[in-house]
Amino acid sequence: MKALTVPLTELADYQEMIRIRTKEYGVLQITGCVNSQKTHLMYALGQGIRFRLGIYSSDEKAKQAYEEHRFLEENTYYYPAKDLLFYHADIKGKYLLSQRMEVVRALMELEEEREITVLTTADALLDGLPPMKKLAKYKEQIAVGDTLDFTELQEELVSMGYEREAEIAGPGQFAVRGGILDLYPLTEEFPIRVELWGDEVDSIRSFDVESQRSIENLQSAVIYPAAELELEQGEHASFLDYFPKEETLMFLDEPIRLLERMDEAEEEYRESLKNREAMEMEAETAALSQVFSVEEVTAKINRRYGIAFTMLESKCGNFHLRKTYSIQTKSVNPYNNSFEMLTRDLKRLKRSGYRVVLLSGSRTRSKRLAEDLRDYDLSSFYSEDADREVQEGEILVSYGHVTEGYEYPMLKFMVISETDIFGRKKRKKKRHKTYSGQKIQDFSELKVGDYVVHENHGLGIYEGIEKIQVDKVTKDYMKISYAGGGALYILATQLDLIQKYAGSDAKKPKLNKLGTSQWTKTKSQVKHAVKLVAKDLVELYAARQEADGYMYEPDTVWQKEFEEMFPFEETEDQLQAIEDTKRDMESHKIMDRLVCGDVGYGKTEIAIRAAFKAVQEGKQVVYLVPTTILAQQHYNTFVQRMKDFPVRVDLLCRFKTSAEQKKTVEDLKKGLVDVVIGTHRVLSKDVEYKDLGLLIIDEEQRFGVAHKEKIKKLKENVDVLTLTATPIPRTLHMSLIGIRDMSVLEEAPIDRMPIQTYVMEYNEEMVREAIERELSRDGQVYYVYNRVSDIADVAGRVQQLVPDAVVSYAHGQMNERQLENIMCDFINGDIDVLVSTTIIETGLDISNANTMIIHDADRMGLSQLYQLRGRVGRSNRMAYAFLLYRKDKLLKEVAEKRLAAIREFTDLGSGIKIAMRDLEIRGAGNLLGAEQHGHMEAVGYDLYCKMLGEAVRQEKGELDEDIFTTTMDLNLDAYIPDSYIPNEYQKLDIYKRIAGIENEEEMDDMLEELIDRFGDIPRKVQQLLNIAGLKALAHSAYVTSVEQKENTFRIQMYEKAKVKPEKIPGLIEAYRGSLVFKMENPPYFLYEKKYRNKKEKDEDILELVKKLLNDIKSLLE
Repeated sequence: MKALTVPLTELADYQEMIRIRTKEYGVLQITGCVNSQKTHLMYALGQGIRFRLGIYSSDEKAKQAYEEHRFLEENTYYYPAKDLLFYHADIKGKYLLSQRMEVVRALMELEEEREITVLTTADALLDGLPPMKKLAKYKEQIAVGDTLDFTELQEELVSMGYEREAEIAGPGQFAVRGGILDLYPLTEEFPIRVELWGDEVDSIRSFDVESQRSIENLQSAVIYPAAELELEQGEHASFLDYFPKEETLMFLDEPIRLLERMDEAEEEYRESLKNREAMEMEAETAALSQVFSVEEVTAKINRRYGIAFTMLESKCGNFHLRKTYSIQTKSVNPYNNSFEMLTRDLKRLKRSGYRVVLLSGSRTRSKRLAEDLRDYDLSSFYSEDADREVQEGEILVSYGHVTEGYEYPMLKFMVISETDIFGRKKRKKKRHKTYSGQKIQDFSELKVGDYVVHENHGLGIYEGIEKIQVDKVTKDYMKISYAGGGALYILATQLDLIQKYAGSDAKKPKLNKLGTSQWTKTKSQVKHAVKLVAKDLVELYAARQEADGYMYEPDTVWQKEFEEMFPFEETEDQLQAIEDTKRDMESHKIMDRLVCGDVGYGKTEIAIRAAFKAVQEGKQVVYLVPTTILAQQHYNTFVQRMKDFPVRVDLLCRFKTSAEQKKTVEDLKKGLVDVVIGTHRVLSKDVEYKDLGLLIIDEEQRFGVAHKEKIKKLKENVDVLTLTATPIPRTLHMSLIGIRDMSVLEEAPIDRMPIQTYVMEYNEEMVREAIERELSRDGQVYYVYNRVSDIADVAGRVQQLVPDAVVSYAHGQMNERQLENIMCDFINGDIDVLVSTTIIETGLDISNANTMIIHDADRMGLSQLYQLRGRVGRSNRMAYAFLLYRKDKLLKEVAEKRLAAIREFTDLGSGIKIAMRDLEIRGAGNLLGAEQHGHMEAVGYDLYCKMLGEAVRQEKGELDEDIFTTTMDLNLDAYIPDSYIPNEYQKLDIYKRIAGIENEEEMDDMLEELIDRFGDIPRKVQQLLNIAGLKALAHSAYVTSVEQKENTFRIQMYEKAKVKPEKIPGLIEAYRGSLVFKMENPPYFLYEKKYRNKKEKDEDILELVKKLLNDIKSLLE
């Protein structure tokens, strides 16, 4: 932007620096620089140089500069440093690596004329990396039309660090199916699918991980390594070596700070190397990579062109200084929302001939700002033209971002940022991928030996898929063994009758015996019970749908004013959820909405706005939370947000004396209290309301069944808003079967960083390193230990590891006052390490605690781990979570699954995925109360849900009474050959989905997906699809089975089929004796082909059956 750089040309010093910046090696020092102005100078001084490298002392500074520089120059990258100590246990390793690879790729592929700016931290220079030349060797290029050796390519991918999987789930993986290669390169946003024709590349297309379907066609793809390459001793390069010496200009931000940061990192590294060697931790020592010493790095910098920015004139340590310049600049004083002051100042500046640029992070806001200034008689103009210069006495408003404003008094030039005017930081939004609900797989992944439930035969053990030939026709059968040695073979096309058994405990279920009535009995009991439940459910919801809830008025002026005061920028999901909630409140139905969003994603704000809306119309609001500490915290938030409005907020929990509690209860009855926030104390009998309008339940997963029953009574005709990060399976399931509305907050608030999570075996050295690291940046640490009996000893042990820290412990069995005091001390920063039980998992907000160590993480439930981990990282600093398990301890399978799930879902916003996974690990608990639990155990979760879903639909009258299944058994080769889909789990998944096909449209969709994912369809698979289509047709004609034996087809009818008997004779005549109708129970048609044509094809059979079924369908009423 010329408006920003032109004024500088009037400085003689600036002209001179431009002239001599690349004349000789060494550093030019510029003193007198302030925050954002450094980025401005760096941009101006780097013009015309091809490579620019900015080095900062901390992540925060580098990221801030990156945000600012991105507005000035689009080709800007941020290169994150690798954690020298723990990166081998880092579960985000791939993500970090992909960010780093992206930069390396940009450097390698830079076009001749382009310039590039990379910003990084000092410790990133210490790390030993493979030289650029070596990386270039490992770079693979694939283009359409190339010929390649497929096996060789796979071997190469493995050597580049890609892992082979059955199906791709994340970066750094690849999968092979026949002639199709799926690959997720680290540097791409989407994975790619390469399809070969022989050994020639036929097509390359990107695809979506969730649905595995293609997005768009590509001409070529470049693949970069997905892991750190193994290096020989002494062939390491520093990140500096990636920049060509003569074409690079380096910018050092506060050189003294940089040296401190590097010394610290090196010191920490050497120290832990020593300790690890002393403790003979071979594996961990080997994991520490090659590191350059600070001297080596400084020497490298001195042999390049550099410019250093310092605030005060100071020595620059070991950096070789060529010359020092001094520039006069100062920061802009903040206006703290006072527009008056701003306009007064601007008028003064205008009179004295200043050039002023105001920058705002959004185009609409900057246009509005220009208009507002005109209202104050200040002629200002808005322009996005990068070449537009500012004349003396002009005020330019433009789109851009600086963290804080600066001025050059000598030049009479000033830049004011939005932050200076409005105080709060509103950041530019990053675009995010749209989220279209996770498809819930049927309690996925059947493994041999799993328990399965067959709807007609009961509970057995899955033994795998076998090919069996009957009458010269081969098909895939699934083998299930039952009690007493019975085995059942079922056609893969009938997979939709099978569910994986998911009970809630780990105890083994009892197998059923084939051919006994035991299963039928169990099933009808459950069916009966489910019917009652469905009735209750539907009645409750029908009552709520019909009962007229209170209709709120549209938003008032106050509401808008109240929402404007929210100090952050709402995310899109948040706005959507707020809008849905308000729409529910303004309609006449009673609201029942579930808001799922990650810890710290602004669920509370949605609740606050809904509460404010209710209070304005004289309604009372109850905000129910699980713990006292949380109640206190929400109470503070509410009071803070509502302080400018006449709203009375009260707190009802143990922290209040009984006199205070009594007064609140009385005032509630009189209607003097507008909002009451409390623990389950608000559910007590003595609490009555004058006019309750809204019930908000927070962290719903923490309330037991008994509380829920009380809540149910409370919410007969009250709007309900439930907030949770990890919904309990049963609520989630209710939302999924459409009984409740659900909003999902998936998008991270701006400025949040994902939590760096490490999973490793417990050892004291690691714990010490983790704590020391957090304390050295003045943070605080949570140490979660879940046994009260010896928590004091653990705290003592931690104290020995870090003698200088203040260590304290807390648990739920302390008395309230004691606990409160400890918590308060921790919040005020008087305690460095808090060893505590899981009482911290619910909702405490402490932005300075950014490291959490969880002892025996394998013993915690998933949602618990997730909630716990969400306690750190609530500010814009990088947060760490260490999940530790005992050394050499064999993890229980469930625990292993849990840790793996947390491992998979470290992205922000994955609470809901975690809930899905939990649903799978522990079944759904009871949907409605304790008595249902046993029924669910009896038939398994999946079948129970299916039955419940059907019963609910029946109650609502959406479903006919008749529920029957249809089977098809024709003499056709119809199966999925191993050569087409070798992976058994994928094959089962596809079988199950084909079995569920209900109409033409779904069939075409399936066909398209198969061709896309696995290549051209073999004839046998095509037959399978055709049979599935016929099955749907048969079902609609009330046919329960179609069986072919040699030349006869037996078509059995459902006994309650609504057939017009008078039409039957006509149909039989039309077939001239080859069709007979048998009036047995159940009735069936028998079709016999009189003569067999040797050349008859499978297609003819399909056509014949289709015609028969259509004719039978014409008999229906």
